[in-house]
Amino acid sequence: MKVLVNNIATEYTDEGKGPVLLFLPGWMNTLHNFDELASRLVSNYRVVRLDLPGFGGGTEAPPSDWHVADYVAFVKSFTEKINLTSYTLIGHSFGGRIAIKGAGEGTLRPSRLILIASAGIAKHRTLRNQILTVLAKIGKVFLYIPPFVFWRTQLRRKLYKLLKSDYFAAGPLSRVYLNTIREDLQDDARKISAPTLLVWGTEDDMVPLSDGKRFAELIKGSRLEIISGTGHSIHRERAQEVAGLIRNFLSV
Repeated sequence: MKVLVNNIATEYTDEGKGPVLLFLPGWMNTLHNFDELASRLVSNYRVVRLDLPGFGGGTEAPPSDWHVADYVAFVKSFTEKINLTSYTLIGHSFGGRIAIKGAGEGTLRPSRLILIASAGIAKHRTLRNQILTVLAKIGKVFLYIPPFVFWRTQLRRKLYKLLKSDYFAAGPLSRVYLNTIREDLQDDARKISAPTLLVWGTEDDMVPLSDGKRFAELIKGSRLEIISGTGHSIHRERAQEVAGLIRNFLSV
């Protein structure tokens, strides 16, 4: 389905009946990233998913270099557009960033909050990353020297992969990506008052379990559930188990 939100054509799905679950996908992901999880919840809940601006092709790109706050404002406008007055907000990774900031500052008012491998803690760069960052900057000049210019794209991709950065893949959203990763949301997390469930995998190499434990400390009364042997896409790797955790959390 399509709806116009703040003059942005927005793709979303709205399925099932019952208490509302609003899903926010991760960076460069679409609403379909939740297909497996949603299929296990739609019989008991109204499941609403959307493509965030700039991701998936279903929703138009943001009109400028947005910050997390702009995505929060967009989600708020979306809830108003389709008349969501009571909902549980579920965010994965980047979607978790939006959920944390929105709930923390009070722009979004979910009845409950579920964070799945949510990003939001800015890292101090390690010596290794500082070295790799310098190499990447040198590479920008070096890669314009023949014959390396012909291998520029492949070599840059490898440099950013070493940095564990999505900057290269961000393309037109590269400035949005930088705006996002530079913002630390720990103060926002401290302000969250909604009952909160955090779900993390032990093998997450994108947003480590240590971040989940930190958010559990910051969000008063929150519950952290850890699933062994799973990575960053825990909701896809173990959809049935994550669905069970969500149902149990919402039944209390």
